[in-house]
Amino acid sequence: MPTLRPLLTESLALAPSAQPPDVVSNLGVYLPLVVMFVLAAGFAVFSALLGPLLGPSRYNRAKVAAYECGIEPSPQPVIGGGRVPVAYYLTAMLFILFDIEMVFLYPFAVSADFLGLFGLVEIFLFIATVGFAYAYVWRRGGLDWN
Repeated sequence: MPTLRPLLTESLALAPSAQPPDVVSNLGVYLPLVVMFVLAAGFAVFSALLGPLLGPSRYNRAKVAAYECGIEPSPQPVIGGGRVPVAYYLTAMLFILFDIEMVFLYPFAVSADFLGLFGLVEIFLFIATVGFAYAYVWRRGGLDWN
């Protein structure tokens, strides 16, 4: 039974000039990305530190009070908590659903030429599926704000 050692040595002997790639030289490709992250972090820290120094510092009772959507804040929490309408949660879930749809549509728009007819059929099926979900929510009254 032949072993792999002679085959391996023969393949290495055929290409004596082949050297392993230099890892450090390949890291230069990521330099723009690193610079972008450093600039973004620097801007965030700069903005966070400079805001309180340059911003207005005349505080009054209304500015430091909690803001609750225009409702006067109560000093004590309501015992048992108030019931929050389910419509708020349904609206949030619908937003997430259709937001994720856009996340899936963007890569198709970028690579539509490469995917060809197969991609076109698949994206029509995807849009039809989401359209059925939209029609269902609309028919059930999930988009009514009454």
